[in-house]
Amino acid sequence: MTNIEKNSLAVAACKVRMGIIEGTFNAKSGHPGGSLSVVELMSAVFCTQMRVDPKNPRDPGRDRFVLSKGHTAPCYYGVLAELGFFSKEEFKNFRQLHSILQGHPDMKK
Repeated sequence: MTNIEKNSLAVAACKVRMGIIEGTFNAKSGHPGGSLSVVELMSAVFCTQMRVDPKNPRDPGRDRFVLSKGHTAPCYYGVLAELGFFSKEEFKNFRQLHSILQGHPDMKK
């Protein structure tokens, strides 16, 4: 990995952290600690390894990510927003009624 790629990944991870803090603060709930503990890991995996495409999220050939630690959903959402799967503005609706960003991820939403 080049220094430029490392810096780009560090910037992405920082943006994800900001989303986690803002989302859980606005929702007055969530688990920021668990999410913050996996930012580097999830950012690196999604930004450098996973074959995913926000323009074609249901591509049968995409990689799948299983989030077994549901309390890290804010980090997962932050990474997906950073990649362009949905608007970062959607974090304002984290854990709100009818939001696509519930406390635990649901791939059908």
